[in-house]
Amino acid sequence: MDSQRIEIQQIDPAAYQPMFAMEKYIRAGILGENLLALIKLRASQINGCAYCLDMQAREGREAGVSQRSMDVLTGWHEAKELYSAREQAALALTEAVTLISKNGVSRQVWDFVKDKFFEQETVELLMAISAINVWNRLAIATHQALPNP
Repeated sequence: MDSQRIEIQQIDPAAYQPMFAMEKYIRAGILGENLLALIKLRASQINGCAYCLDMQAREGREAGVSQRSMDVLTGWHEAKELYSAREQAALALTEAVTLISKNGVSRQVWDFVKDKFFEQETVELLMAISAINVWNRLAIATHQALPNP
């Protein structure tokens, strides 16, 4: 990867404040850290964000997500026994929203989510998916450097 293009936080610390507020809202919600970690990891896989993948894998382990669930997350459709019905619905919505320009969010995906989550949880899912997609785009656009291990 090329060197980091710009360090937003150093140039304008206030630029990230709306994102930090969104993260605070998401983490204060009722979805749980393990589900949030899977959502963030899956969106980051789709978007190809190395910085975020590194962070989400660490967060996933800290939240108690099994290494196996994280290892095969890209193929979750073929390993459904590793993921609860709620996790599957959240992952389906994550993929649909992350790739929204392809097919939007289908009725099938929406109904699956509606069947597994209350409305408040669905709002939180949408906010979490939106937030990680913004973080991915910022990190990829700026070539955000991986932190030292």
